Formats: sequence, C-alpha cells, structure tokens
Amino acid sequence: MKILLDFLPIALFFGMFKYAEGHKDWAAATATEWLGGLVSGGAVGQTEAPVLLATVVVIAATLAQIVIQLIRGKKIEPMLWISLGLVVVLGGATIYFHNEAFIKWKPTALYWAMGGTLLFGLVVLKKNFLRTLMGAQMELPDAAWRVMCWSWIGFFATMGCINLWVAFNFSTDIWVNFKLFGGLGLMLIFVVAQAAYLSRYMKSES
Repeated sequence: MKILLDFLPIALFFGMFKYAEGHKDWAAATATEWLGGLVSGGAVGQTEAPVLLATVVVIAATLAQIVIQLIRGKKIEPMLWISLGLVVVLGGATIYFHNEAFIKWKPTALYWAMGGTLLFGLVVLKKNFLRTLMGAQMELPDAAWRVMCWSWIGFFATMGCINLWVAFNFSTDIWVNFKLFGGLGLMLIFVVAQAAYLSRYMKSES
C-alpha cells in the first residue's frame, strides 16, 4: 500500500501530462478555466497547459497521500511534509508564472533534502539515520552502515544533478519520461547493487 502511495503522484503527473499533450485544445481551455484566476495574465496557452495541469494533479495527489495516511492513523513521515511543501511552493510558482522551470527543480530539491539530512546526521550529529530507520530489520557492522549511508548520500546528490541536466537540456516531454521511468530505473539499479553489497553480511550472519 505504501509503495503505491509513494508512486501515485509521479504516475498521475505523467498521465495528466501525456493526456494533455495529446489534447492541447482541451488542455488550454481547461487550464484557463481552472487556473485563470491564479495565473499571471489570466489565460493559459497550449504550450504551457500540459505541465500546468500535471502540476495541479501532483499537488492534489501529494495532499491525498497525507490525507490517506491520516485517515489510516499512520504517522506522516517528515520527507512527505517536505515533499508537500516543495510541490506547493514550486508548483504554485510554475502555475502563477507559466514557467515549468520551477516544478522541474522539485525532484532535485527533494533528492538534495534527503541526502542533506543523511549528511547532516552523519557529519554533524554523528548519527547514522539509516541505521536508526532500518537497524531493527538488519544487523550490520558499523563499517557497513557507514558505507550504506554514504552511498545513499552520493546517490541522492547524483540524482539531483541528473534531474537538472535532463530538465534543462532536453524537452519537457523527455524530462517527464525520465521523471517516471529513468528515475525509478536508476533507483532500482542502485537498490539491487546495494543489496548485492549487503548480501555478504547477511550470509556471514546465517
């Protein structure tokens, strides 16, 4: 259930963008009707309408994530609140200024926030937040926990840079595709590689 909720905003952003790209007249008319009072100038053109509608959808989906968690009596993770704040601020700027550059920064800001949190904990607080989060599920030597934490810090930093490179060197359509398939694909590769590294310790324990 949690995986589906985490995946929901990205999938809905992708779906709305692709639909609006294929129906630009509808997208421009709908965006102007929905967002006319919120955007600078009061009208939305065909070029910017798909990403603006997708931005509205991702804001609503992120809010829905939190509401669903609250209804289920689950604790809201800090990163979900950060994600909501980023998508509301950067998404709101995208909508008002008709400028997709703001929402394109959102994945990078979130990646760097997560990596920065791990780095702050490790360097300043001398605390491994990954160990705090996952220590009950697995027992690893101190060195392995450090490698694991530094690898995630490096991954988040790299993903933030890759997102900016794709966002500002390729078309918005390519960026949207990367946001869904590229980001998840690289995440999967990284997780598999880390699992392979950790397997040596699992075997030694057994």
